[in-house]
Amino acid sequence: MKERIGQLYRIEAEIRGKAPEVRRAIRQKLSKPIVDALRPWLEAQLDMLSSSSDLTRHIRYGLKRWDGLTRFLDDGRLEMDTNAVENAIRPIPLTRKNALFAGNDDGAVTWARMASLVGTCKLNGINPQAYLEHVLEKILNGHMQEDIQDLLPWNFKPDEARHS
Repeated sequence: MKERIGQLYRIEAEIRGKAPEVRRAIRQKLSKPIVDALRPWLEAQLDMLSSSSDLTRHIRYGLKRWDGLTRFLDDGRLEMDTNAVENAIRPIPLTRKNALFAGNDDGAVTWARMASLVGTCKLNGINPQAYLEHVLEKILNGHMQEDIQDLLPWNFKPDEARHS
């Protein structure tokens, strides 16, 4: 299994930074067969392991979330894992600590959404403050809900912030 996972990460390293359509095509050709073979292998491991072992619990957890784990194969915009996001938020211990004290579940959800937006901006090389100012101005000026795709960070062009 370790070698299969390693193969997937090597493929991802080769396609990083390429257009989403290219990433999807390469994943379909190279990564999908590896992933397709991985599921039956994991299921077979369950028959050989104790039903109460930690490894069995982890395999079941992954299999129950298989659609989410494999979504990257069909969408070239997605990363295979969340490592980039986790690494982006790791240097923000004060914010993370403050999130623990969001006050209630709604506050924590709001914080998580904002942290995700800021992290996505950073991953796309966008100044989060400029992006948020631009989006809030668009919303105040009546930007319509059906055009929400236009407001996503990867569609933001910094020049728009100065001209809107």
